[in-house]
Amino acid sequence: MAQRRKASHVIVAIHVTDRVKQASRVQELLTRYGSSIKTRIGLHEASGTAAGPNGVILLELIGAERNCHAIIASLNAIAGVEAKSVVFEH
Repeated sequence: MAQRRKASHVIVAIHVTDRVKQASRVQELLTRYGSSIKTRIGLHEASGTAAGPNGVILLELIGAERNCHAIIASLNAIAGVEAKSVVFEH
């Protein structure tokens, strides 16, 4: 009998240091990989009436592992954006 591969929980943390300048590029990329994104949470600095320039996006990914690597590589290719993953094996 073939052994089932254990499922994993993949979380990608994205740090954007210039939201105004990079938001459209990051959004375009996330839209391209939308079918691999189960959950998306956006956090940003807020001071009074204006949003700060930095932000963090958390993604919960589903699907092929190669998509995870492609998303991270594509995000890290954008100046002012850093992406890292955390994988929890079940």
